[in-house]
Amino acid sequence: MLTQYKVAAVQAAPEFLNLDAGIKKTIRFIKEASESGAKLVAFPELWLTGYPWWIWLDTPAAALASGFVSRYYKNSLSYDDPRAKLISDAAREYKINVVLGFSERENGSLYISQWLIDSNGATIGKRRKLKPTHVERTIFGEGDGSDMVVHDTELGRLGALNCWEHVLPLNKFIMFSQNEQIHVASWPSFTTYEFASGMSWEINNTVTRSYAVEGACFVVAPSALVSQAMVDELCDKPEKHELISVGGGHSVIYGPGGEPLCEKLDPNEEGILYADVELDAVDICKHFLDCAGHYSRPDVYRVLFDKQRKRCVVPIDLEDESRVENAASEFVREVSFSKDQ
Repeated sequence: MLTQYKVAAVQAAPEFLNLDAGIKKTIRFIKEASESGAKLVAFPELWLTGYPWWIWLDTPAAALASGFVSRYYKNSLSYDDPRAKLISDAAREYKINVVLGFSERENGSLYISQWLIDSNGATIGKRRKLKPTHVERTIFGEGDGSDMVVHDTELGRLGALNCWEHVLPLNKFIMFSQNEQIHVASWPSFTTYEFASGMSWEINNTVTRSYAVEGACFVVAPSALVSQAMVDELCDKPEKHELISVGGGHSVIYGPGGEPLCEKLDPNEEGILYADVELDAVDICKHFLDCAGHYSRPDVYRVLFDKQRKRCVVPIDLEDESRVENAASEFVREVSFSKDQ
């Protein structure tokens, strides 16, 4: 396992509603980060194929009439799409770990997802945002407990969350309990609804920094930009210009004590932020503060964490008696768990 290495956070505008162009831009940033010596490159939330800002600018009915919904489906990525392999191949070619934010399509549903890929192009993990925020729920489905995982990797214990998943205390506690050392906090851009509670970049950077302190871990926090082309396409009414504007990039990288590890880019500037990681610093910080370990009180409070994957259809072979019994036992267990709550 590496204990000293460089990490990279991408700050850029997505190729909005254009999956093919977005993949090309992704590979370009993977190559650039690798050639700059990084061992990990992290991308913003919904980097492919852009955050669906129209959900904040008008009614759900208006979004259906606008044509955005259909275009977003067509430009969302599924893991079995041959184009997905282009990204994992790039990770292998440039020998770099990748955490990619994207709109995942599975059959007729979309999810806010992150794909963790190692430097050999193999999948470390696939996760979905546990709870889409506010009007995001008009587009995206939910994840489950299997998406709240910290992975053993060549870079240490690696985990990832999206956006306001970092606001929910129990989300954080579950991640901290798995001895996370390096964390990717993926965000969209920060130009919309800044007047609303908790929506400003200052608040969200604070949440990110707090995660680093509470988790005693390194936090790589990429965020996207809104381009002029996106504004032109999204704003078909004058009043919408009051809700979204060009820019909004506020990417950051923090150390396990909450210290900034690099200078921020201008909010309108595309580029990559870099910082050096030294995992020994995690041990020192956890010595003082391990929220889900020596600095907790399990006699006073505990978290029930169901990490089982939940899907609405579970195929079984009726000729395989053991699988039928296991499926039935799992169903009974879930019913019992629900009654106990």
